[in-house]
Amino acid sequence: MTRPGSPCRVDRSRGVREKGVADMPDIKTDIKVDAGLVAKCGLYCGACGSYLKGKCKGCTDNVKATWCAIRTCCGDRHIATCAECADFSDPRDCKKFNNFMSKVFGLVMRSDRAACIAQIRELGLEGHAAAMAAAGRQSIRR
Repeated sequence: MTRPGSPCRVDRSRGVREKGVADMPDIKTDIKVDAGLVAKCGLYCGACGSYLKGKCKGCTDNVKATWCAIRTCCGDRHIATCAECADFSDPRDCKKFNNFMSKVFGLVMRSDRAACIAQIRELGLEGHAAAMAAAGRQSIRR
């Protein structure tokens, strides 16, 4: 499969990378398991294209993400993620977690962050990170 303007060709059926791609990172194989890369809202930053390309440090280390109400709330409560919140058994009941922007993000990205929070509660941060890295995704799909 070749995209216009792309210097490389990837045959996904055989996993073969052809001319001009030796220096390009293979995003699927560059995904590492790191519980520290689980965002406050349950997304897995370790599988995000921006993180893998070095354009973002992830939720925890992104000092520019002061706009994120979830990140602020978790910081104020001294909890790692919404999975630890005692106020809401279902994160969708929280107005900070389930605000307009998160609904738009979920729709556009087909992302189910509430399912991510449920998986963190079930598997823990390390288990969630491992599951998301194995799937090569930053969120569970709707």
